[in-house]
Amino acid sequence: MLKGGRTYIIGPCDSLRKSRPSLSVLTYLCPSVPSCHSVSVMAHYACLLTFCFLLNMPIWCQNTNNDKCIYQGEEGTQSFYQDGDVILGGLFPLHYSPITTVSSFQSKPPPTEYKYFGARTLRWIRTMAFAVNEINQRQDLLPNLTLGYHIRDSCDEVPLSVKGSLVLVNGQPDTGQGSSCADVRRQPSPVIVGDAASGVSMAVLRTLGSFSVPLVSYFSSCSCLSNKKEFPTFMRTMPSDEFQIKALARLVHYFQWTWVGLIGVESDYARFAIQLFLKESARYNVCPAYVHIFPVYLSKEALRDLMHTIRSSTATVIVNFAVETDLRTILTECKRQNLTHLQWIASEAWATSKALWGDFNDILKGTLGFAIRKAEIPNLYSYLRELNTSSVQASHFLTEFWEETFNCRINGSLNTHIHKEGVKNRGPCSGRESLDDVYSPYADVTQLRVSYNVYKAVYLIAHALHDMSTCVPGEGPFQNGTCGSLNPILPWQLLSYMKKTSFTTLGEDVRFDENGDPIASYDLMNWQVAEDGSLLLVKVGFFDASLKEDKDLVINESMIMWHRENKAPESVCSKSCLPGSRKARRKGEPICCFDCIPCGEGEISNQTDSIDCLRCSKETWPNQARDQCMPKTLEYLSFQEPLGIVLWAVSTFGAFLTAAVLFVFVIYRKTPVIRGNNMELSFLLLLFLCACFLIGLTFIGKPSNWLCQIRYTAFGISFALCIACILAKTIVVLMAFRATLPGSNVMKWFGPAQQRLSVILCSCVQALICIIWLTTKPPSAAYNTEFMSATIIVECNVGSELGFWCVLGYIGLLACMCFLIAFFARKLPDNYNEAKFITFSILIFFAVWITFIPVYVSTRGKYMVAVHVFAILASAFGLLLCIFAPKCYVVLLRPEKNSKKHMMKK
Repeated sequence: MLKGGRTYIIGPCDSLRKSRPSLSVLTYLCPSVPSCHSVSVMAHYACLLTFCFLLNMPIWCQNTNNDKCIYQGEEGTQSFYQDGDVILGGLFPLHYSPITTVSSFQSKPPPTEYKYFGARTLRWIRTMAFAVNEINQRQDLLPNLTLGYHIRDSCDEVPLSVKGSLVLVNGQPDTGQGSSCADVRRQPSPVIVGDAASGVSMAVLRTLGSFSVPLVSYFSSCSCLSNKKEFPTFMRTMPSDEFQIKALARLVHYFQWTWVGLIGVESDYARFAIQLFLKESARYNVCPAYVHIFPVYLSKEALRDLMHTIRSSTATVIVNFAVETDLRTILTECKRQNLTHLQWIASEAWATSKALWGDFNDILKGTLGFAIRKAEIPNLYSYLRELNTSSVQASHFLTEFWEETFNCRINGSLNTHIHKEGVKNRGPCSGRESLDDVYSPYADVTQLRVSYNVYKAVYLIAHALHDMSTCVPGEGPFQNGTCGSLNPILPWQLLSYMKKTSFTTLGEDVRFDENGDPIASYDLMNWQVAEDGSLLLVKVGFFDASLKEDKDLVINESMIMWHRENKAPESVCSKSCLPGSRKARRKGEPICCFDCIPCGEGEISNQTDSIDCLRCSKETWPNQARDQCMPKTLEYLSFQEPLGIVLWAVSTFGAFLTAAVLFVFVIYRKTPVIRGNNMELSFLLLLFLCACFLIGLTFIGKPSNWLCQIRYTAFGISFALCIACILAKTIVVLMAFRATLPGSNVMKWFGPAQQRLSVILCSCVQALICIIWLTTKPPSAAYNTEFMSATIIVECNVGSELGFWCVLGYIGLLACMCFLIAFFARKLPDNYNEAKFITFSILIFFAVWITFIPVYVSTRGKYMVAVHVFAILASAFGLLLCIFAPKCYVVLLRPEKNSKKHMMKK
């Protein structure tokens, strides 16, 4: 592109002289020069030229007359550079948190100033330099090639990272403006190690991806970068967030935190991480109490909104997807508002960041987080401590680090930090400063995690270059078996070798999947307080993605020091439903918010947070807690329980009382009262009444088939005999008075033989009914499980309902006949009229059995049996007392009335 006699060129000048513009990301555009590219290629690069102008990219122009290179824009000469056959590029966020200013552009905008200098990042940079030097000293790796490095500060910002990446892949003049193109000594880099932030790496990849320049990140973990369609040249030694998110979801589920807050900085890293976490945690029924994305530059309003969200939520566990710099402002506000009860869960971005501890140890104590695998790099510690006041002056960055660490000033320093109090009044460095006297994250090698990733990234490139250098022509990976070019090194060929590289370093087998991601393995770190109050990062577990899902997370709870009370905090929307209850969703609320409803009758839940209750089988019943089904107890009228004992005692008493009356009748059988009221039928009635009392005992105890059959048939026949005897006695009384009428001979038709025969005939009818009942569908013992209760009712199943009601109906028929005849004879003229007492006894009999029927039908179990026994005893006592008590009274207490003379009185 010609203007004013000048030809503008983008790219290293030496590459142009070698006629290999393809080595540069950007090449020259000059349609008037014979060696130019095609128009389509020029159009492609014209877009990039415009892009570089907008971003203040480095541009050189070649003067056709004096061949001088002029650098357009800020040179940015502050970097780490070491020459070699192959120069590895590096991008590291050495400065961060820019101090924002609004430029009026009335004058040249000043360079951006930053609040913080990253001593930890400086360790990463020095680790890269250490790895390069270590490889250069080896004879088994790249013996014929020397590695160099060109490392620049990306300041954790996209524009500066893109600018730095373009400088790295194009090279840079080493002597400043106005130098000859022949003086360019900094070679272009075919590969870049960087950057730290996922969003920054994405921006760099979108710039360099079209030119197949590989980017190997040591800290970019966003799962989005695994998309090979969008980022085909990306590799990393940092595990993908996809695995970290699985680990975090498993961690939250392990401690049963179902209600957690999610916060993250407004970046691709945080957005993708939160999105993955929501998807993964849903598998474990974990709900987000809130999801809050805050801007990179936290204004007062944004910070107030974030604090309101945290304070108003009931969640006590916060998963934070941010970096150390973003978190510092939030923790400061939490401390001011006394929000010290929160349990912080750290992403790998800050899980081992000791810089946060000093100011916020009361908040961060007990923090849990997954950190990438650490290692001990031999000799790195001594390499880092080689710095002294004299050696740091060789680099602007080292000088700045030294001044920040020892709060002094080195002559000629360009340190522009003005945010710290008293920085302008720093005294000169004495030269006796030593890193042994202070603590600095730079020299802390106890947690070499990101540094180890940088170390592995350098070795990845070195092994790929070694494979290229040892390739045998004809056996190479490219077309026709060709090997990769070493002079010049083509980035796309190097990337091909890198994707296939696997190696072992420091005892670890380093391998990569088809997406260029390493096999994920994390250490679970717990922030604990050391005896001197410093931060103690304790490994309390690990997550290994190569293991099965149920074994990938291992936690040693006994080693964990919690934030308070030395126990895991609770963070739930609703407390877990204990066994014996089930969850009921609250309408319109997340799945983690629910009510606990006790299980219904006959149902249990034997797990925490059961969704449904399970119904017990017919043979089992829930225990009191309703968390397990217990075998039902057998229920029947037992001799051991109070009700059974009472009925047994009453039945026995009735039998003995009847026997006593019979004994009195036997002794006084010749007295008029006994003889005058059909003594033989009285004796039979007393015997049958005694049987009725004893039959009540057959209803007590565990039923069996034979006992059930005896129970009902004996009951029916015994009462039929009793009523038949009473019927015969009533007829005798009525006939006796009819026989006194002149000309009556009724008694000859109802003498003693006929009386006995009538009793037998009446009883035979009942016996026939019982025989038919027993032969067709007899009573049997049954285990009744139909009722919703904790017991199985052992009862006598009547078998044939018709048979049972026929037996009762026949007894009722006899009682009705007896009542009618006694009712007609109640007013017969006699000093002792037995018909009156028979009438009363039958009335009591009716009252008992009429009451018995509805009560019997409405009760179940042993109480139904008790009602039956009560009816038997009540009716038997009614017959005994109404018929025989008056006679015993006369015989025993009023013997003067027990005479024929007295009985003949009217």
